[in-house]
Amino acid sequence: MVNTLENIQTLTQEAIALLKNLIETPSFSKEETNTAQLIVDFFTRKNIPFHTKKNNIWAYNLHFDESKPTVLLNSHHDTVKPNKSWTLDPFKAIVEEDKLYGLGSNDAGGCLVSLIATFCHFYEREDLTYNIAIATTAEEEISGKEGLEIVVPELPEVSFAIVGEPTEMHLAVAEKGLLVLDCIAKGKSGHAAREEGENAIYKALTDIKWITEYRFPKVSPTLGPVKMSVTIINAGTQHNVVPDACTFTIDVRVTDQYTLEEVIDEIQNNIQSEVAARSIRLRPSSIPMDHPIVAEGLKLGRTAYGSPTTSDQALLDCPSLKMGPGHSARSHSADEFIYLREIEEGIAQYIAMLEGVVTKS
Repeated sequence: MVNTLENIQTLTQEAIALLKNLIETPSFSKEETNTAQLIVDFFTRKNIPFHTKKNNIWAYNLHFDESKPTVLLNSHHDTVKPNKSWTLDPFKAIVEEDKLYGLGSNDAGGCLVSLIATFCHFYEREDLTYNIAIATTAEEEISGKEGLEIVVPELPEVSFAIVGEPTEMHLAVAEKGLLVLDCIAKGKSGHAAREEGENAIYKALTDIKWITEYRFPKVSPTLGPVKMSVTIINAGTQHNVVPDACTFTIDVRVTDQYTLEEVIDEIQNNIQSEVAARSIRLRPSSIPMDHPIVAEGLKLGRTAYGSPTTSDQALLDCPSLKMGPGHSARSHSADEFIYLREIEEGIAQYIAMLEGVVTKS
């Protein structure tokens, strides 16, 4: 099926209108009820049946067939809170020349509405070799547990996914996972004036030295090495008491070469301090370079790369590609914006890539 310019322009106009409404409706993480309703209203006007759970909405193509594999299109409709440097009203959709300003316009409203438009394009198609599911989800900005994580069990098995985040429509074929480790070095208290006790700070420093010097042997071709950073340290109660405990926190960015469990074991086996992971939910993710959806993107001249930041990709167990209109540097920034042309180009590229994978040749 040939996509005409007129078709893309119509989809773009609808997407931009929806995005303006989303911008003007506050949707901080865990407070997305009103933007969820906007998306429900959009699908209702389109006569597209949908499902809801909490502030998450998902739908399937009209001719869903259980015998076919499923591709998932996903992005989020929650936002961070605006920082104090905004000079514009973050909840007013302002268009100046080609820029659409507003909180969440770039992260990830532009991606979200572009994927919704793409889903609408394929919704009634009867020539699909895949089912197409769209999931518009909540709590992404806080890695919450009532967003995509509660939607995935409701979906059929997903063959691969496209996760909408601003990448300038380049192909993030891998994404680092995140581990936050709380560690405690234990000593024995004593008077600082005498040779008493075992100083927990010194024990922690020995462990921190290992953390700063150790290099995990396997290096990812797309994500590079695993990165560990000690970001918080606390110890002591007063100047003349040898501390019996020292706590510190490690931020670990894990590549697709290791599981989170393997990284935890390696750290615990090499330091004296006790190690406790806050969560093992945010796993590294990737998609093979020879996957058909990646191949279609490369045909269009896009670049493949590994992303150091974490998104809802971490909650998916299938191959997933992170890609969307907008620029990551604008995310969470004052006077956030997206170019209107980026939305049109994003819709066109999403459709072109999927045409090469999910339709009959």
